Parts: sequence; C-alpha cells; structure tokens
Amino acid sequence: MKRITYISKLTYTLTNKEIEQIGKISVRNNRLINITGTLVFFEKMFFQIIDGSDKDVENLYNKIGRDKRHYDILKLKTEVDINERLFPNWHMNTINLNNNVDDLLRPIKILLQSVTETHSIIERYTQPTILKILNKGQNPLSIKPVASEKVILFADIISFTAISEKLSSEATLLVLNSYFEICSRIILKKGGEVNKFMGDGLMAYFKTEDVDNALKACMEIMNELRNLRQNSDENSPLKLVKSGFGLDQGIVIEGNMGSKYKKDYTIIGNAVNTAARLEKLTRQVKHSLVLSKSIKNNSKEPWSFVSLGKFNLKGQKNTSEVFSIDNNIVNNYDENSNFKRKIE
Repeated sequence: MKRITYISKLTYTLTNKEIEQIGKISVRNNRLINITGTLVFFEKMFFQIIDGSDKDVENLYNKIGRDKRHYDILKLKTEVDINERLFPNWHMNTINLNNNVDDLLRPIKILLQSVTETHSIIERYTQPTILKILNKGQNPLSIKPVASEKVILFADIISFTAISEKLSSEATLLVLNSYFEICSRIILKKGGEVNKFMGDGLMAYFKTEDVDNALKACMEIMNELRNLRQNSDENSPLKLVKSGFGLDQGIVIEGNMGSKYKKDYTIIGNAVNTAARLEKLTRQVKHSLVLSKSIKNNSKEPWSFVSLGKFNLKGQKNTSEVFSIDNNIVNNYDENSNFKRKIE
C-alpha cells in the first residue's frame, strides 16, 4: 500500500457547510476504492493523509491536483510498501479546526502553518530538481549520482567588475536581481533549470532534446536585456546590463556533492567546464553567444550559425572550433569606449 501526506492553500473561502459536503462526498467515493485517511481544514489551508493501494492513491492524488478549489499543493511525504493504515476506520474523517476552540488543538494549527511557511521559503532557495524529489516523497540525500547527457548554459554580466566598482550596494543588487530574474524566468519557461548563481553569473542545464530551447533562451534573454536597457531611465544602472553566454553538450555527473556540513545537488564534467570557457570567450570574439560544435550539430531548427574559428580552450589539448549565430542581437557585444563611458 501507499500513503501520501500533502498540504495546500484554498483558492477561496469555504463555508462550514461546503467543508462538510466535501467530507461526505469523500467518504462516499473513498469507500468504493477502499481509500482511508483524514482531511484537516484550518484557516485557508487543507492538510490531508490518504492510504490505499498504490494505484488508487496515486489516481486520487492526481485528481486532487486538478481540483480548482485549492492551489500550491505540496506533497510533504510519500510512503510506499506500508503494511498498516493510519486510519483504518475512516474513509475520510474531516476535521475543521476553525470550529474548535480547544486550546490543545491550537499548537496543531501553529505547527501546520509553520510547516507550510517553511516549505514555501525553501522553494525559493532550492532548485526544481530537489523540489521534484521531495514532492515524490523521497529523501534527496539518498539519490545516488548518475551519468547523463545535458546541454549546459553559462551566463554572466559583461564588465560587471567595472560596473560594481562604480555602484552603491543597493544599485549593484538591483542589477543582479533584475538580471537573474530575467534569466531564471526565461530558462524555466524554455524547459531548463538554473542550477546555481555564481557571483554575477549562473549555470543552467537542459535535456539533450532541448538544444534549440537552450538557444532560444539565450536569444530571448538578450532581447529582454536590450529592452531593459532601452526602457530604463538614463541614469539607471540597468542601462548597463549586458550578458555573455556559453553553450556545450556532453556527459556530466549529476548528484549530491559536498560534505556532511553542506550539500549541493549539481553537475560536473568536461561539458560544464567547456560551457564556462566558451562564455569567457565571448569577450575575445566580440559575440554575446559562443557555442560548441556539438550544440550546432544537434540543433534541429534553421539557425544562422557562423564559425568563429578554432581556439585553445583552457584544459584541452586540441583546438576546438566554436560557433555563434549571425544575428544583430548577438553581434552587438561591443565593449567599446561608448559603453565604458556609460559605466563611468
């Protein structure tokens, strides 16, 4: 058998009668498939535990996920191969804590609210892969490292050192947060995942079948940054936000790395190193996007690729041919005197 515990937020306020009706319908439906459990309602939140056969519990949880009466559904725990039900006599016992003034139940309300708030905070600091593992009810620390092929994206702000030397701490944070907000939103929309922020840069990765989405993400970020520069006030530091991008594809090791004091779920490998070096090469070749031959060869869409020549990348014995895209937004890298005067 399987057990799922989840918590969620209500889309709108429910009356006591509506809550009672939810309980009655749940009892009737769950009896037919031998699901047992409890549903706790408090403030504007649901907390529910359901037990039953693997298939029935999973089907019910998926159905719950489609219910428009709640959102931000957070799976707190999944237990498999259980032998005993927690509530064998309850096909669904509904408890409305808002109607209960018992002082003994007040700590339960506080506990459930604290759990929800804590998970919401953790979501902001944790990458999507870890959240997916947690939402499956698994312990991320138990996941073993695996070798897989990824498309790696490195990006950072051009001339950030020179820019940050001229800005206040508040203005520097404005630049960084605006940049990371744009990059993260677009990378996520294109199916990628931001793995980490590193100073004024970031590392992200995509599935191998999403090579074109990685390219589109770079182009879309550059376009939005250009709009940001054009639409910002003349004296705004956002006028200075430009970015370089490096893309490579290859085998990486994905998993937990670190020590007992600090863990990081990340990727390592030659493709990661190469993507980072390609991004640094943007300064030399004066193109905002530099990509490897593997990216060029594995793309499916008709990009206007151009060869930038062969280069000795740090750590590699042989020269590598690198490419870019013939597009005005890529070609206008430009760290000329005019841009430097803007920084001043």
